[in-house]
Amino acid sequence: MTTSAPSGRKPRHLTVDRIGVYAFLAIAAVFFLLPLWIMLMTSLKTMEEIRLGSIIAFPSELTFEPWLKAWASACTGLDCNGIRVGFWNSVKILIPSVALSIALGCVTGYALSFWRVKGANMMFGILLLGAFIPYQVFLYPLVRIFATTGLYNSLACIVIVHVIFGLPVMTLLFRNFYAGLPIELFKAARVDGGGFWSIFLLVILPMSTPILIVATILQVTGIWNDFLFGLTFAGRENLPMTVQLNNIVNSTQGERTYNVDMAATMLTAIVPLAVYFVSGRWFVRGIASGAVKG
Repeated sequence: MTTSAPSGRKPRHLTVDRIGVYAFLAIAAVFFLLPLWIMLMTSLKTMEEIRLGSIIAFPSELTFEPWLKAWASACTGLDCNGIRVGFWNSVKILIPSVALSIALGCVTGYALSFWRVKGANMMFGILLLGAFIPYQVFLYPLVRIFATTGLYNSLACIVIVHVIFGLPVMTLLFRNFYAGLPIELFKAARVDGGGFWSIFLLVILPMSTPILIVATILQVTGIWNDFLFGLTFAGRENLPMTVQLNNIVNSTQGERTYNVDMAATMLTAIVPLAVYFVSGRWFVRGIASGAVKG
């Protein structure tokens, strides 16, 4: 038995459409990477070289002194202890905020998906509404509430705020993910006598790894990059790294040291960049596993 050879035109490897796609991707990459390159190069130059005006060129005299100064001795207002204070403040804010918001969102999404009670959809709609209202609307009422309770300008205050505003999105993510799981698993666990927490811990949670990774990436980047809530609720002793960065850039005494400012900016961005490069592929897998299913 003989097989006929494929007929028709042989597809070209390089088409006009493909050239257009590559051109768009290249332009987009340059657009987003050029500011990062300029910041990095500026942070590695001396001020004498920066004054020459070649902001894109590689440093002729490589120096890490701006990074050391930005970390340990740059002035953030009246204090000159560098951005390291804000780094550790951000860490103290980040860990409990991420853990609590994900834990509450996970349990709430599970309850709304499998333990449907009367009025659950209305409660979910009200919760989700909070994700679409501008944060600025809530600032003054929350300031008054926390001032009345005595929590204002404290670490607990800023953590509670991040948990409250992270809960709608976390609930939506977990609810949509659990809605895509086979309901038969839940019913079988119920038949075997499983309760709310036993089913969640032994059946549902072990299957939640992809969405837990997505939620962690979203919360880490969102909370670390926050400026408004940190400035409003953290207090002077707990100002996060983003607020300290603003203070470094705007605290000018004599000559403005652009290399130190850029080094401080890069130090502030290290954690989100590390999360992106380390967990980016897991984020895509989590999304593909059902994070955006309705």
